[in-house]
Amino acid sequence: MDRRNFLTMSGIGLAGLMLPYSRSIAAAELVSGLDVAMKKAIADAALQAATGAGASYCDVRIGRYLQQFVVTREDKVQNVVNTESTGVGVRVIAGGAWGFAATRDLSTDGVAAAARQATAIAKANSKLQTSPVQLAKVTGVGEVSWKAPIKKNAMEVPIKDKVDLLLSVNAAATQAGADFVNSTLFMVNEQKYFASTDGSYIDQDVHRIWAPFTVTAVDKASGKFRTRDGLSAPVGMGYEYLDGGGKKFVSPNGVINYGSTYDMLEDAVAAAKQAREKLTAPSVKPGKYDLVLDPTNLYLTIHENVGHPLELDRVLGYEANYAGTSFATLDKRRDKFQYGSSIVNLFADKVQEGSLGAVGYDDEGVKCKKWDLVKDGILVNYQAIRDQAHILGETESHGCCYADSWSSVQFQRMANVSLAPGKTPLSVDAMIKDVEKGIYIVGDGSFSIDQQRYNAQFGGQLFYEIENGKITRMLEDVAYQIRTPEFWNACSAICDESDYRLGGSFFDGKGQPGQVSAVSHGASTTRFDGMNVINTARNIG
Repeated sequence: MDRRNFLTMSGIGLAGLMLPYSRSIAAAELVSGLDVAMKKAIADAALQAATGAGASYCDVRIGRYLQQFVVTREDKVQNVVNTESTGVGVRVIAGGAWGFAATRDLSTDGVAAAARQATAIAKANSKLQTSPVQLAKVTGVGEVSWKAPIKKNAMEVPIKDKVDLLLSVNAAATQAGADFVNSTLFMVNEQKYFASTDGSYIDQDVHRIWAPFTVTAVDKASGKFRTRDGLSAPVGMGYEYLDGGGKKFVSPNGVINYGSTYDMLEDAVAAAKQAREKLTAPSVKPGKYDLVLDPTNLYLTIHENVGHPLELDRVLGYEANYAGTSFATLDKRRDKFQYGSSIVNLFADKVQEGSLGAVGYDDEGVKCKKWDLVKDGILVNYQAIRDQAHILGETESHGCCYADSWSSVQFQRMANVSLAPGKTPLSVDAMIKDVEKGIYIVGDGSFSIDQQRYNAQFGGQLFYEIENGKITRMLEDVAYQIRTPEFWNACSAICDESDYRLGGSFFDGKGQPGQVSAVSHGASTTRFDGMNVINTARNIG
């Protein structure tokens, strides 16, 4: 289990995931919302108070953030958590500097006071500001709304149905050979209202869901144990994701992966059998291998070694929390840096349906879009927001600003960053047939990255040896080491769009004080030649 999942599954992790100023509520309250007319009146009060106090710009975010977590282990329910956090965040520019304040008081007097406080803070900050904020222009859109195109609101599904699902998953895994099982449902609904002096009033309804589990198989004679995590992806969908009736992706050796729907029960049975098989799998021999990476594995490499290093604040050194800055400095874009081989096309996308990061507008009121980061292997762009666009010589924000709460100030966050599928027909089976000595890797595992996102190491859930074009046997104790540009330049083949799938991070951390966002990463199965593989079970000395 990797560090992200460990924190998620532990009691400490659950407590840490609660938003600031959260309160426990009854499940029935998870399906209500604030009146739009009320939100507009609150926003107008803040806008008028800020401009009246001397702000040249103001935006207001009224947020109602709802979470439900259902946590089980074997035949027991460990926790059911329903929380709500509601309030208003006001951000202004005054004297060329930013100011921010937030309040839980939803009265017009309360939000007006917060707006005046934000303006006072901005004026105080301006005395230390060396140059004024340069804000890329945004044309106001008036009163608009956007809703995630879900089919079944997860908050409306009875808790009993969710508990029954998880306990049936645990029972099925136990019957298939697991000694221990824990399973969880995470469901989030962000009800967000944005207004600004640009003339926008944007009402949005965002939904996300994730169904992770971990099974453990134990060799009671030796005490040795192995785990296998679920292969679900967190998604920007409703409860329909768990219907399990959609397209499945079956590897040449029978490993089942999932796309826009997930069969949790089926995956749990497979996980139990595979965890037990891992107990007797041979340990990998270190050396150079061609890697065939399933999207359930590659998404994390994209996240850590493309998504984060191409965040402009990291590039500029403004952000260094959560694994540092970036090797991909501005001179590399100027010099047309070869980030990957000519078949590598990496793009940012805030609109892909079903993805974690999909919204109509970001938290600065910018209409979201898709744009290139690496084109034909060449670094061409970064991820930037309104007060960063001018640094790139651009006149528009990329639309990737986000705050995880009304009480947090919005800042640049990673968009969905994905690897474009291959342009010519290629199946996983055909890709493997061309590999003489390789390893096929499914699922994400532990990882390590340096402070520049240049060197990294990644594990996985399932590893299979490839010899002379055929998958021969399961392996254990595998991790691959990379230098980011060498890795992407070693990319020799990408399966076509029929294999394209989303993975993602439900709890991606950044900033200080820390904030959490959710982001997807798409890919098709991809081959990388001559990668260094180590044996994680070896001891030194």
